[in-house]
Amino acid sequence: LCRLCKLDPVLAVVAPSYRYMHTHSSQLTPGGVRRRPALVASQQPARDREEPLHRLLRRRTLLWRRRRTMNQEHATATRTRAVSSDATQSTSAVARGSSNDVDLARLSESVALRLRREREERESNVRDEALASSDMDDANLVDGSTLVSTDLASVRDNLIRQEESIIFSLIERAQVARNSAIYECGGLPVPGFDEDTGRRHSLLEYVLRQTEQLYGRVRRYTAPDEHAFFPESLPPLVLPPLRYPDSLHRPASTFDINDVVYDMYVHHLLPEVAAEGDDANYGSAALLDVACLQALSKRVHYGMFVAEAKFTAAPQKYTPLIVEKDANGLMELLTDTAVEAQVLKRVERKAAAYGVPPDADGNGGAAVSPKIDPKEVGRLYEAWVMPLTKEVQVKYLLHRLEE
Repeated sequence: LCRLCKLDPVLAVVAPSYRYMHTHSSQLTPGGVRRRPALVASQQPARDREEPLHRLLRRRTLLWRRRRTMNQEHATATRTRAVSSDATQSTSAVARGSSNDVDLARLSESVALRLRREREERESNVRDEALASSDMDDANLVDGSTLVSTDLASVRDNLIRQEESIIFSLIERAQVARNSAIYECGGLPVPGFDEDTGRRHSLLEYVLRQTEQLYGRVRRYTAPDEHAFFPESLPPLVLPPLRYPDSLHRPASTFDINDVVYDMYVHHLLPEVAAEGDDANYGSAALLDVACLQALSKRVHYGMFVAEAKFTAAPQKYTPLIVEKDANGLMELLTDTAVEAQVLKRVERKAAAYGVPPDADGNGGAAVSPKIDPKEVGRLYEAWVMPLTKEVQVKYLLHRLEE
């Protein structure tokens, strides 16, 4: 080693670009101070002549950080490929050509079957836990007989209260723009995917699923007048179940039409209520949509209680039609145009009253426009809410005599 390396061996290791110092023994002054030798330009590359030591160390540090980031990204990609190995095999099969279409179809079927079995196993575990909770002593069960009833007067009062819930939720939703991005699958990057198809959930579907997860734990969907939009994903209960009376005929009340309600709200009702546009209030709009969907779903499926009350009051009228499976005859028997006209007038009056401030008359005589058009609310009730309710009644009655 030269005299300089004996004094500073780290420099020779860390900074190889300064190795030319080894060949010069006159790099120290008589006082022991290091000096850079004057070299001919052809003796060293331009980088070695111009790049100081601190810049070289910084460049190597940045290079090390870049390699570390690349290693982390590679590890993440490796884990992702391991989790989605079935999807990777499907993609590889497609890339190999059309001759492997049969193998790809079989692989897709096996993946779908495995996911379906896992989902059914989760559902079975949830049901088992619910049944285990329901096997408690009667002293630990809460009586819910006063919450649901098939008495005609009670059913009528409940329907009137639900009108107010629907109108209030629609008025609140009308204050926010439509924000179409929250209804598009993949329109916003939410952490939710369909297990069967792999598509990304829309923001509304994601918020609705998460909301039902919370409500499902506190036994909301154990009530006979509540129906979840995604019952297969409900979690176990954290509260003991309520003891409800058998108000409905069980074989006839095991269905729901929430998929129809969801489609009706997004594609037909919402465009008439919310103004076109995008104000970026995606979270607020999605939460208001959830409130509207839950209120509409409860109102539509309450048709089961309406049908049970009407059947109990006059079974001789409905039994022949049920035996003959005459859906059209049941629809005609259930339809009461006079009562429906009263409902429409009541709904329009409520929308007109709730859509303006209480002190609107004292506004100096200036006209105050309602937050939502009362005629529009009545038209939506007439075109969608009441027909869907009667559809539920017909479906319930067609299975009313089954054991």
